[in-house]
Amino acid sequence: MERKNFLKSLMIGAVSSSVVIEACKKDSATEAAATTTGTGSTAGTASGGCVVAPTETEGPFPTKVPASYVRSDITDGRVGYKLTVKILVTNNNKNCDVLANALVDIWHCDAEGNYSEYGGTGMQSTNYQSVHFLRGRQTTDANGLVNFTTVFPGWYSGRATHIHAHIYNSAGVSLKVTQIAFPEGSGSAVAAVNGYKKGMSGYTYNKTDNVFSDDTAGVEIASVTGSVTDGFQLFIAFSVPA
Repeated sequence: MERKNFLKSLMIGAVSSSVVIEACKKDSATEAAATTTGTGSTAGTASGGCVVAPTETEGPFPTKVPASYVRSDITDGRVGYKLTVKILVTNNNKNCDVLANALVDIWHCDAEGNYSEYGGTGMQSTNYQSVHFLRGRQTTDANGLVNFTTVFPGWYSGRATHIHAHIYNSAGVSLKVTQIAFPEGSGSAVAAVNGYKKGMSGYTYNKTDNVFSDDTAGVEIASVTGSVTDGFQLFIAFSVPA
């Protein structure tokens, strides 16, 4: 079964964690692709069958004190279509074994394209410096998994829809800073959400995004299923050097 189709099935049927792990171990090494050259990016590569998460910039809006936001529900009152995020973390230095007790931080913009903890500047006019919505930290369980409840991200000028992720080991040592892209096109969740009130006029698609445009193998593109009525489910597997 091809990797991307398998990952999509995770959100449709009940699949055991052991099956998820074996599927990630058996990923084709060729799927990771060769060297890439996008801005602030290093390539995702294959290591022992694992697809290693590309290194990306934290961007201009990283969480200022991530350890203060240990929570699985990061919605914090923001309005938008419900999104459940599931991330599997494996160790590419140890035969793709699942990585338990890793710290996973995520953050993203709200439906209007604004970030908490920032604002009042030319980059983001709305001032949200005193609030902390859509930011959180979780520790991977024995199966290498973390789950977050949030809202579907909006978009802002120059970027495709995305989620930031920073993975640390249990001692707090940084292992990987990366980003998560969303599938696009007819029938996709991005098309269904349609930029919320903004629409899609002026939207930057993955192929021209300065972070994702070099991801020719689709390593950073998550599996996203669901609907605006029932909410969406996102799954992605990242292998990191632990």
